[in-house]
Amino acid sequence: MSVTQHAEPAVTAPPAPGPRETDGRTAQRPLILRLLARPEVGVFLGAVAVYVFFLVAAPPVRDGSSMANVLYQSSTIGIMALPVALLMIGGEFDLSAGVAVITSALTASMFAFQLSMNVWAGVLLALLVSLAIGFLNGWLVVRTGLPSFLITLGSFLILQGVNLAVTKLVTGNVATDDISDMDGFGQAKKVFANSFEVAGVQIKITIVYWLVFAALATWVLLRTRYGNWIFAVGGNKDSARAVGVPVTFTKISLFMLVGFGAWFVGMHNLFSFNTVQSGEGVGQELIYISAAVIGGCLLTGGAGSAIGPVFGAFMFGMVQQGIVYAGWNPDWFKAFLGVMLLGAVLINLYIQRTATRR
Repeated sequence: MSVTQHAEPAVTAPPAPGPRETDGRTAQRPLILRLLARPEVGVFLGAVAVYVFFLVAAPPVRDGSSMANVLYQSSTIGIMALPVALLMIGGEFDLSAGVAVITSALTASMFAFQLSMNVWAGVLLALLVSLAIGFLNGWLVVRTGLPSFLITLGSFLILQGVNLAVTKLVTGNVATDDISDMDGFGQAKKVFANSFEVAGVQIKITIVYWLVFAALATWVLLRTRYGNWIFAVGGNKDSARAVGVPVTFTKISLFMLVGFGAWFVGMHNLFSFNTVQSGEGVGQELIYISAAVIGGCLLTGGAGSAIGPVFGAFMFGMVQQGIVYAGWNPDWFKAFLGVMLLGAVLINLYIQRTATRR
């Protein structure tokens, strides 16, 4: 008698549903932590801390006209900090930015005055010169492969020497001549150095330009192909080139954008004070770069925003004017500024590490 055994098909019951496991990378973190992980949020909190500090330490800051002065000081830094920040996101930085501002102002002033021309001719020539300096810096960086630190350090020294030597040669002095009575001066002043009244407070036009440029830079970074190119070449230029990003065009155009910013601020200085000191501008490049770094731009490139440097520039302006309103010895300005900025960086770093911790 044989017994035939038929094997029943194996059926595996599905496991009971339970909590889904995550590895920490795909889990949705709370909104507050995601916000704190953004570099511009950290510098915003640092700017608020500096503002509150001077509200307590320097009561004149509470006045509307005093805050207008703070914003004006911040705007003259912030306008240049924006293109410097974009350049840093693109993986480079420019040490000649500070003296390039003075170069543009000297060019416009001396060209118009010495040739007795309308000041707008000097303004246009200064724009061409500033763009040419930016182009040369970018072209040398791309063609030689040398670090932008070395290239722009050379440009810094050259421009510093040329500013002094040419001004003395042409004017016989270390400053340019007063151009306030020349044709076109009034029109140019309205464009670059005008002011208007809001609630009884005089507001400098550079504050408006600063905010408009910041909004435009943010749109370019987040909503345009060019913005993607900036992040790509800053992250890894070889990989960017492999996927079709025009690396050479992007880098050179970013240096030229710094040149445009130098021209704009230079024109503001010229038409605000009617004359220019040829030895100024030295050290300003470090303030522009610091404002960008405080705003979350990495020195290694590939990361950053346009909003962060806005708050970084505000911190500089707040400290610079706050010390004056507090009645403190201005000799301590640099030291106090360094302490405040270092504290803001450490706070920013702590917040980011806390927000991104698993």
